[in-house]
Amino acid sequence: MKSISLLLSVFFPVMLFSQSQPYTYKLLNSNELDKSLATGTPLSNSVSDIIAMGDTIWLGTSRGVSLSTDNGESWTNFYGNEAFGSESVPAIAYDKYHHMIWASTAHSKDVSGSTLPEGSGLHFTSDNGATWHSVPQPLDDPEDSTIIYGINDGAQAPKVRALPVTVAIQNLVYDIAFTPDAIWIASFAGGVRRSTDMGQTWQRILLPSDSLNSISPDDTIKYALSPSSGNFGQGWLNHRLFSIAAKDSSTIYVGTANGINKTTDADAQYPSWTKYTHLNQPNPISGNFVVALGYEQADSSIWGATWKAEGYTEYYGVSYSTDDGDNWQVVLPHEQAHNFGFKGDQPMAATDNGVFRSSNSGATWTLPGSIVDSETGAILKTTAFFSAAASRNIVWLGSDQGLARFTQTGLMWTGKWKVYIAAPASKEVYAFPNPFSPRIDSKIIFKYDTGGKDENVTIRVFDFGMNYLKTVIQNTPRVISATDSPYDNWDGTDDNGNIVPNGVYFYRIEVGSNDPLYGKIIVLQ
Repeated sequence: MKSISLLLSVFFPVMLFSQSQPYTYKLLNSNELDKSLATGTPLSNSVSDIIAMGDTIWLGTSRGVSLSTDNGESWTNFYGNEAFGSESVPAIAYDKYHHMIWASTAHSKDVSGSTLPEGSGLHFTSDNGATWHSVPQPLDDPEDSTIIYGINDGAQAPKVRALPVTVAIQNLVYDIAFTPDAIWIASFAGGVRRSTDMGQTWQRILLPSDSLNSISPDDTIKYALSPSSGNFGQGWLNHRLFSIAAKDSSTIYVGTANGINKTTDADAQYPSWTKYTHLNQPNPISGNFVVALGYEQADSSIWGATWKAEGYTEYYGVSYSTDDGDNWQVVLPHEQAHNFGFKGDQPMAATDNGVFRSSNSGATWTLPGSIVDSETGAILKTTAFFSAAASRNIVWLGSDQGLARFTQTGLMWTGKWKVYIAAPASKEVYAFPNPFSPRIDSKIIFKYDTGGKDENVTIRVFDFGMNYLKTVIQNTPRVISATDSPYDNWDGTDDNGNIVPNGVYFYRIEVGSNDPLYGKIIVLQ
């Protein structure tokens, strides 16, 4: 799972409205690139997940999927097209075995006066988005009330009761992982599921109940697979899924509302599981609410965003293990982490208080400080980050207010920043951030376009009485289209270099011989 902010009302019971939805497989033959929006920035400022592979960057955002194949110089946004419509993307993942990108989609829905999340399926591509294949949200038939697991009195086909999840409300995919022959998904209401036929059918995977620390196919199972209480008995926190990570072809870790579960026989028809909680180990995780998992290949460590759940001794933190879960170390106590990224052997934890990065396996952590675009002066002011990734000497950070690219030139956080802030792609003028504080924001950026033509541009700033204050640029050649990143800016000073006082100001942009365009700026110190 990539952002706990997407978990709306997670402890509402699963609704069992009857809904028939066959597991169809839909191929989108149209070239999605023709229906996507090519821009100089991602389309959304809320970035839930990042995949970085060389110069190719994939983003899961609140407005579909964004792709750059030139290290962030230009972007293609898959949104408003046949595959993604107006959906958000909670999870995006790379299948290294088949070289495919998978993304889950979801939206909010009003149900009886409450706003609840609803899953809308998965989508995958093997050609950088030229063609997308869509898979419906996995649902159960009302008659799907049992699964096979255990020995249960020596039966040849032992059956375990399983709550059928027949609607997509609160049933959305928060995380995705892969083994050589299967895709694995983690969803709150739907639990953990596995597909070996590209999502046409799904197998429900049984995990231990809250009171058990392990299960195997040799056990007698006396409980139901159920994330909520009802006709199938008690609902189990350990059947409410948020995160999943694959270590190798046979080892899978799953994060739930009751701890971290591990199987070392993921390729078996009925996997065995061991569960790690805050209370069942000498060196345990900090909390049982596991909203994110990450696997670091450099030292084969597993990392968990382990939040406080129901236990009074639990606490927020980051828990990691270098011995396959036998022992856990807790770092960044009381930090609420949302996701992990790794730059070689350096873990990065995206939290509410910034992205922490460690160069010594978590012994000490460093924040990047102010994130200011080296060219435009644009500032990413938020401290809430939901994603992080790295490729070579480039680090990518996703927040709730924009995307940042960091090019490392020295130690740790020494280097240059580029900030991507989505702005309307139109011929109307636009300035951001607004309100604007010269002492905090450094510069306000003007968004305009010349229609892709070479035009002379003049930008001037006036006070509320339309008295002249400053010329930002005058008769300066510009060739800018509506999708280009803006770069002309004002530092909040007048012609004498004095910072202007608080108030309302106007700017005038003259593009060639066209009529001037006006906009308003609010300055607040």
